[in-house]
Amino acid sequence: MTKTKVLLSWSSGKDSAWALHRLRQDPAIEVVGLFTTLNQAFERVAMHGVRKQLLVQQAECVGLPLLTIDLPWPCSNEDYGRIMTGFIAEVVAKGIRHMAFGDLFLEDVRAYRERQLEGTGITALFPLWGSDTRLLAREMMTAGLKARISTLDPKKLEMSLGGHDFDEALLAALPEGVDPCGENGEFHTLAYDGPMFMLPLAIKTGETVVRDGFVFTDLLPVDAVDEMSDKS
Repeated sequence: MTKTKVLLSWSSGKDSAWALHRLRQDPAIEVVGLFTTLNQAFERVAMHGVRKQLLVQQAECVGLPLLTIDLPWPCSNEDYGRIMTGFIAEVVAKGIRHMAFGDLFLEDVRAYRERQLEGTGITALFPLWGSDTRLLAREMMTAGLKARISTLDPKKLEMSLGGHDFDEALLAALPEGVDPCGENGEFHTLAYDGPMFMLPLAIKTGETVVRDGFVFTDLLPVDAVDEMSDKS
């Protein structure tokens, strides 16, 4: 059977990681790679604030090639549209006809993605669409998905939750009205282990800063020197 080749939108967070897990469970689908937009000026994942170095290591840990799309800062709608149009054309030229996204329930976001791909020859897939996020959050945790908060909105969450693991303690600390998966932009994460990983991504938590109205916690790679000092 010829499998459907899929390129997955990869934010570095738990939802895209779980989308990868779901897609890999479908015998008719082959995930052939990941793609991520980066802030070119800072070399970080847009909104998540994850360093490019960690992103590259993360892709290696899940065993897939990574395509990065550098966006200027600031990035106008015209620049974004032009860059993405060029990228999609390259994807089509490689014979890929499906892109997957880890969106959960935001209708406007899904509609935007579908409009962006309309007429390109690419079909959008949404393997997590319509999930009950209360159940989904616990399904992720039960399966062993591990992630850490990299960005949060201080208007919705306490700053002290920056760098917190995505776990039961976090769910218990979320104020009423905050989505358990952060789908409304309350928080973003970096996934570092789980059933979609071939080996865990070693990370440590750096400093937390406030920038442009959001709280960013710098997540850092753990190198061999760090590991040796931790064991001493």
